[in-house]
Amino acid sequence: MQYTGVLKKMNTEYLDTIQYYLDMKTDFINVNQLLNKKISLSFITYECLCCGLEKEIYRQGFCKSCFFETPNAGDWIMRPELSKAHLGEEDRDLEYEKKVQLQPHIVYLANSSNIKVGVTRKSQVPTRWIDQGAHEAIEIVEVPNRYLAGITEVALKEHVADKTNWRKMLKNDIVDESLIEWKERLEPFIPEEAKEYFLENKEETNINFPVNKYPEKPKSLNIKKEGSYTGKLVGVKGQYFIFEDERVFNVRANEGLVVKIELVS
Repeated sequence: MQYTGVLKKMNTEYLDTIQYYLDMKTDFINVNQLLNKKISLSFITYECLCCGLEKEIYRQGFCKSCFFETPNAGDWIMRPELSKAHLGEEDRDLEYEKKVQLQPHIVYLANSSNIKVGVTRKSQVPTRWIDQGAHEAIEIVEVPNRYLAGITEVALKEHVADKTNWRKMLKNDIVDESLIEWKERLEPFIPEEAKEYFLENKEETNINFPVNKYPEKPKSLNIKKEGSYTGKLVGVKGQYFIFEDERVFNVRANEGLVVKIELVS
C-alpha cells in the first residue's frame, strides 16, 4: 500500500474516538487504520497550497511570494484583533476577508497541555480543539465577527495562557482542571463590547484521541532534513503522528510537502 501526495492538515471526525483522514488528492487515507503498523514516510518535493507550483515552502504551506500575497495568510489570521472587515477596510482582499471575518466566532477555553484561551470560527467547533490536541474545551462567548473575538482573547490572555506546550500535550501530561470554574473566573475580564455575547452554558466538550502509547520524551521528526523515516505508528493527537520510538511528526507544520507514505510489511 503506497500513497503519494501533498500534505495538508488532517481532516477529523468527532466520534467517541477521533477519526483522522489525510486527503492526498488521488487518495483518502483513514489514518486510524494505520495504527500499530509500520509505515515509511519519504519527502519528495514541494507544492505550494496556493499557486500549486514546485517552490520551497515558506510558512503555512505557502511559498514565500504567496505567503505575503494571499488573503489566507493575512496578519489577522494569527491575530484576530487586527481584523478590519467590519469597518469595510481591506487588508489583502476585502471580499474574502468579509466572508471569513464577518461570521460567528467563538472564544473558548481548552485544556491540552494547560488551560489556554483561543479563537475560532463557530463552524470550526470542535475541529479547532481537536487540532490543538485538547482533551476538553468550553465556549465562553459567541460574537458576530472576528474582531470582537480577537479583542476578547487579548483581554483574557492577561489572565490565562494562549499557547499550547506541544511536548506536554503529546506526553498527555495533563493537569485536571474545571473549565467551568475557569470560565466563571474570567467572565469579569471580558471587554464591554463583548459582554452581551457571554454564553451561560456549563457544558464541557470531551475529546478522546486514538493513542495507544504516549511518548515520554517526544522528539520532532524533520522529514525534509532526514529525507525518509520508517517507524511503527502508535497514535495520533492534535495534528501529530506519534511513533513507537517517540518520534513525532507534525502534519500541519509540514503542509505543502509532497510525500510518499508506504505501509511496510
